[in-house]
Amino acid sequence: MFKAANAVQIKVSLDEVAPDVWRRLVLPVHWNLEHLHLGIQAAFNWWNYHLYEFRIGGLRYGDVEILTEDATDDDPRVFDQKEVRLLDFDRGSVFSYRYDFGDGWRHTVAVEEVLTLTATPKHGSCIAGERARPPEDVGGVSGYERFLEIIADRDDPEYAETIRWCGGYFDPEWFDLSIADKDVRNALRSNVKRRLYQPKPKAVPKKRKGNG
Repeated sequence: MFKAANAVQIKVSLDEVAPDVWRRLVLPVHWNLEHLHLGIQAAFNWWNYHLYEFRIGGLRYGDVEILTEDATDDDPRVFDQKEVRLLDFDRGSVFSYRYDFGDGWRHTVAVEEVLTLTATPKHGSCIAGERARPPEDVGGVSGYERFLEIIADRDDPEYAETIRWCGGYFDPEWFDLSIADKDVRNALRSNVKRRLYQPKPKAVPKKRKGNG
C-alpha cells in the first residue's frame, strides 16, 4: 500500500559567513513554519529572543501581530506562519529565514528530500552540521569578523573583555552533533533551557614521556 511522506530533510545554512555554518535536519511534515523556527533555533542554539520571519517567494511569514506592529504601508504584508506546513514544500524548494533584525542573520533553507520513514517521526532531529554559529548580539557579519580577529590575538586591547563577554571561550569550528540533535529533539518543549555559551573543552592530561 502506498504510504504518504511523513518527514522532510532540510539543510539550513547561515548566509554570508565563511567557512559555511550549516545544519541538516529531518523534521515531521506536519510541522508548520512556527515549529520550523523553533527547530532552527535549537539546531544553531540561537537564544530565541529576537524577532524573526520567513521570506518565501517574496512574501513574509511570521507572527502577524508582532511583525505588523511597526510596519509601514510600503512593507510587504505578513502572512500567518501557522498556515504553512512543511508538507506544502516540494523537494528543491529554497527560502529564507531571518533572525534578529538588528544583527540581520539570514539563513537559506533548502528542502533536500521528502521522506517516507518506517515510523512517523514524533520530533525533529539533527543529522549533520558544521561549525559554531556566531555569538548572539555580536553585531552581524561584520561584527562577527571583528570578534574573531580580537579573540585570535591575545595582545588585542579588547581581548580580555571580549573573551569574558562570550563566556570565556569560543571556537568557530566547534560543532557537537549529539548536542545539536538533543536540542532539536526538544525544540518544541516549552521549558527548553538554552546553553548561553559553548562548552569549554576538557583539559587533556599530558602524557609522560617514556624512557624508550
